[in-house]
Amino acid sequence: MAAPKRRTRSSGSRGYERTDRLGELMREIVAEELERIGDERLEFVTITGVDVDRELERARVFYTSLDQDEQSPDIVEALAEHRGRVRRAIGNQARVRRVPEVVFSPDEAQRSAERIEDILRGIDAPAAPDEPG
Repeated sequence: MAAPKRRTRSSGSRGYERTDRLGELMREIVAEELERIGDERLEFVTITGVDVDRELERARVFYTSLDQDEQSPDIVEALAEHRGRVRRAIGNQARVRRVPEVVFSPDEAQRSAERIEDILRGIDAPAAPDEPG
């Protein structure tokens, strides 16, 4: 007879994985650090999320910008310039053995949502059938 399978505890509280909790903490740290830096090129940049891989080797930081395209050379350049400072801030504030490499990526979800909204606005609503009067 096979031994019963042992139940394992969830890897995080409330069903969140450790990497999800770390990603949320890192989102807050990165947003605060970019604000502290005070680079005018990043004035309207918002950090929307951070995905951390299980090995803690890479953290993909997603961002949007209100005033210009996320792919703007100014924004990309500013984020690249401050990558080391952001990584040090993560190392100082997050309690992790290994600080992941930080990679900035534009948040395409926002742009996709706007495109879908534009498409939906362009669709004419079907005419209601005439009601008997």
